[in-house]
Amino acid sequence: MENKPRDRILQAASELFYSQGIKATGVDAIAKLAGSNKMTLYSHFPSKDDLVVAFLRKRDEDFRSWFVAQIDNKAHQPKDKLLAVFDVIGEWLEIPEFRGCAFINAAAEFPVEGNPVHQVSAEFYDQFRSYMSDLARQCGIKSPDSLALQLSLLVEGAIVSEQMKRHSGSAEQAKQAASMLIANHLNNSN
Repeated sequence: MENKPRDRILQAASELFYSQGIKATGVDAIAKLAGSNKMTLYSHFPSKDDLVVAFLRKRDEDFRSWFVAQIDNKAHQPKDKLLAVFDVIGEWLEIPEFRGCAFINAAAEFPVEGNPVHQVSAEFYDQFRSYMSDLARQCGIKSPDSLALQLSLLVEGAIVSEQMKRHSGSAEQAKQAASMLIANHLNNSN
């Protein structure tokens, strides 16, 4: 069964936005890759910004489902899940197609906080921190939001470091720092 035009356009946009950058990708290239035309593209996405937001929302949905499943497959206890985050991130950083985090990249291309693209990117990391905070809370940590922010900063730093220099070992270094932070927070919670 053939994909619907909207799905093909969104898939083409996803591939091109992630591999080339959002601003460097024109709607002509997206329509061509999708086997469509600009009129059909604009009938589904009234503007390029609407298409970018749809791309990021789909990326968020797909990544979150994949990510949580990977964590759940690697660990069962909340503390172990917090550390497994870095294992999963490390595996993701090693894939040949890795071009950084789509949300960090989008926020860099659309730095104004009120921009819808920037807002969707910020929401992704707010939800990521909420996930980490929930795991920290399950560990009995007194300041779960603080630990979640610290761990999120390690993840974001590892991603950017790997984007700047491939095979940097950033995820493993971040995991070692995370282990110390988690232990410190657990000690302060007892």
